[in-house]
Amino acid sequence: MASGYGEILRTRYAARLLVGTLVGRLPNATAPIALVLFVRAEGGSYSLAGALAAVYGVANAVGQPLLGRLVDLYGQPRVQLPGAVVSALAMAVLACTGPDSLGAAYAAVAVAGLATPPLEGGLRALWPGVLREDGQVHTAYAMDAVAQEVMFTVGPLLVTGCVALWSEQVALLVVNAVGVLGALSVVVSEPSRRWRSQAREAHWLGALRSPGLLALLGAYLFVGVALGAINVAGASYADGHGGDVVYGWIIAGIGLGGLVGGVLYGARQWTGVPERRLVVLVALLAVCYLPLLLMPGAVGMTALSALSGLFLAPSLACAFVVVDRHAPAGTVTEAFSWLVTTFTVGASLGTAGAGPVVEWGGARWGFAVPGVAGAAALLVLLMTRRILVARGTARGGAVAGSWENDRNGTVEPGFSTGHRA
Repeated sequence: MASGYGEILRTRYAARLLVGTLVGRLPNATAPIALVLFVRAEGGSYSLAGALAAVYGVANAVGQPLLGRLVDLYGQPRVQLPGAVVSALAMAVLACTGPDSLGAAYAAVAVAGLATPPLEGGLRALWPGVLREDGQVHTAYAMDAVAQEVMFTVGPLLVTGCVALWSEQVALLVVNAVGVLGALSVVVSEPSRRWRSQAREAHWLGALRSPGLLALLGAYLFVGVALGAINVAGASYADGHGGDVVYGWIIAGIGLGGLVGGVLYGARQWTGVPERRLVVLVALLAVCYLPLLLMPGAVGMTALSALSGLFLAPSLACAFVVVDRHAPAGTVTEAFSWLVTTFTVGASLGTAGAGPVVEWGGARWGFAVPGVAGAAALLVLLMTRRILVARGTARGGAVAGSWENDRNGTVEPGFSTGHRA
């Protein structure tokens, strides 16, 4: 597996695109923890912090597919970099004015979320044009998921480190400035500048006309709820067990667990239908949220948070393949952006919902939310399993026969070579 990852990273532009995208997504990945810490430092409540994070998430949910569709229509540089700059400027306004003026605070986070560039979907659209050999794109998806967990491990530590060295305000400014630099690195690269989407059928629903994609999005809404709830419940737990440093390690533990799980998942070539494998991975993810209710000491809680993230990266890597199998032609960036959007909306709902739950019943009740949300995600996949599997494996009929799906030349059954998004 290491040689496979190394071969991909040695491919021209691959490392630059991966690192640039991860750095560019840092503001989006750390927004919940950065907003919670900033609002608390300014004297705000958990409910206000959760509400601001929810507004950011909802705005991000609206902006990602819209900007993703614009990327499919007009290319990446015209959309990604302006979005990154506008989003960073809006967060700078919040950092300078604070949350006391509620109207200005809500407006700032709404603009920041709406303008966040769809770098994640953009990277997955670029992989087929950068990686030419059969099977490499699937490996790149697994590597992408692993690299994201590195970001989710390092990101919270970067935020809490900035807080320890300077302040919550500086942390908010730094992560957004760094994000602009990451987006700039991606959009000035040759693959990003020359990328063009596949011809697409004009349809107002775009990628959402795929029933299989809708089923997947419904499940990952609840996975997002689970992660968003942990952000707030973890902060409440840390207040009585060591403060912000412990909070940073708990959130980073989720990323560390995902990193380990992603590495193990990418260590082998998977056969069989990915839609069926996804059900198993989400079931294991749901089960691993339950031990958080034990609430041991800080070291034990960090270990349990790592366990809760163990199957996150594998389930995401598998979901990337499923998205690509179900996305209609010419909507690849938009389809991946919808996955990001749904995940973000779920995280925002989890953050907003867990705030009142924690204030009412404490951290333990807050940690009950991820378990319930994980069970709901599994239930959605089980209820829509026939749609997912039938759509993903069919090779007859107008849709499958047109080769709109399975375009990336991966080792999954039914994939073809020659896909260039």
